[in-house]
Amino acid sequence: MATYTTEIASDKLVSDNPIHQRLLKAYIAAQPWISGKLLEVGCGEGRGVETLLPLADSYLGLDKIQEVIDSLKVKFPGIEFRQAVIPPFEGIADDYFDTIVSFQVIEHIPNDKLFLQEIYRMLKPGGKAIISTPNINHTLSRNPWHEREYTPHQLITLCSQIFDSVEARGIGGNEKVWAYHDANRKSVQKIMRFDILDLQHKLPTWVLRMPFEILNRMNRNKLHKEQGASVLQISHEDYPLVEDPAKGLDLFYVLRKK
Repeated sequence: MATYTTEIASDKLVSDNPIHQRLLKAYIAAQPWISGKLLEVGCGEGRGVETLLPLADSYLGLDKIQEVIDSLKVKFPGIEFRQAVIPPFEGIADDYFDTIVSFQVIEHIPNDKLFLQEIYRMLKPGGKAIISTPNINHTLSRNPWHEREYTPHQLITLCSQIFDSVEARGIGGNEKVWAYHDANRKSVQKIMRFDILDLQHKLPTWVLRMPFEILNRMNRNKLHKEQGASVLQISHEDYPLVEDPAKGLDLFYVLRKK
């Protein structure tokens, strides 16, 4: 199964490469914290499974789309994947996992506080969770697939209500990445100038999803045509892990349970 939407960036489409590499970087950046029993919440099509598996004693991947789970079971025989709509996380014991990762998921969850409370519940004492999510300060337009997005401080405040410590970092970019992001911003602004009534913030999300998908795909293809090989040449190494989350395109937080 291939889910080539702009919300689930593909590693097969050249025009998606900058986003794919940005999302892949979260898995690579998380490697120093991976150990023991590992849970991935929102594993998608398995972008980071091969990056994480060698570092864990066991792995369980959860995703809400059954077709994705079926595909992963074929691709990774012997590895456990389950379909689940969360939160809550039914059938998973308290204090069970050493590490939990969840990248680009919390922004999709209506009850984000319960989501984090459940992650805390499932972690062993001494366990850690690593999450990533877009930094709203660098978002180019409303994403109708997201329940909300966060400033660095908003996510710190939410996580601090639940976890015993919060280490706030970000997935940043080098000059090559910011040049692409700036070109993307200018292109999006050209599209959004027609939204004189600010419908992107007034219409219900279900109305916006199809036009968002069409325009986003057109925009990525346009950027690829204009920037050529530079789009393909962006790699995960162009997205450094930065100490200041405000400088991150994505927020990257390590959450600990005593």
